[in-house]
Amino acid sequence: MDDKQENVPIIKKVKKGHHGHHGGAWKVAYADFVTAMMALFIVLWVLGQSEDIKKAVSNYFKDPTGYSPYGKNVISGSPGSPVPMKNMDGIPKGSKEKEKFEKMKKNIQKELARNKDYVSISGNIEFEIVTEGLRIELVESSDNVFFGIGSSELNSTASRLLHDIGNQLSTLPNKIVVEGHTDSRPFLSGGESYTNFELSADRANSARRALLSGGVKVENIDEIRGYADKRLRDPENPYSLVNRRISIIIKYLE
Repeated sequence: MDDKQENVPIIKKVKKGHHGHHGGAWKVAYADFVTAMMALFIVLWVLGQSEDIKKAVSNYFKDPTGYSPYGKNVISGSPGSPVPMKNMDGIPKGSKEKEKFEKMKKNIQKELARNKDYVSISGNIEFEIVTEGLRIELVESSDNVFFGIGSSELNSTASRLLHDIGNQLSTLPNKIVVEGHTDSRPFLSGGESYTNFELSADRANSARRALLSGGVKVENIDEIRGYADKRLRDPENPYSLVNRRISIIIKYLE
């Protein structure tokens, strides 16, 4: 009987204690702290924005699915009223250059008015702010043509005019595009090897050389485009002289 009792195995159960420093409570507190800081930064950012941005953010939280026109503006930027891009100084992008272009426009118009040689062609020069920048367009008319029929050689008046325009443009660091446009009258003498595409490009290059003679730097010439009759000003009258023109585009600085 005693021998059997001595052989009975004894099982000891050890109770493990919980140590507080290995718990996860501090992680929860840290996550709450980070979330609060992020919310603070968002609030500070919103306070520094325009009223349009504030309204867009407010409507986004009211309608996060994006059906509100203002909420959509925050999500994708396409629907709703667009918010203009701004520079670091808070001035809408391009406005400073538009002011510079307006000043140049006035200087060129003043030069045209002062020079009696240009009085007759002042009505053939048009200025327009376009997507790329400022476009100066020399448009032919029945009273004033810049090239002979089928020729890429500028006449003396147009050459001097482009020289003087080049002198104005030489003060700018902007890139410049020169475009040539023809009417739809087919260019027959050159056959298939020389068409209105080649003629329009050659006319654009003639204008480029005149601008360079006025002081425009070679590296500022960005593109030469020959559109032939693919950008008609008067599509209903494809043979009209107003379709024959040279366009000079001073591009916005990137």
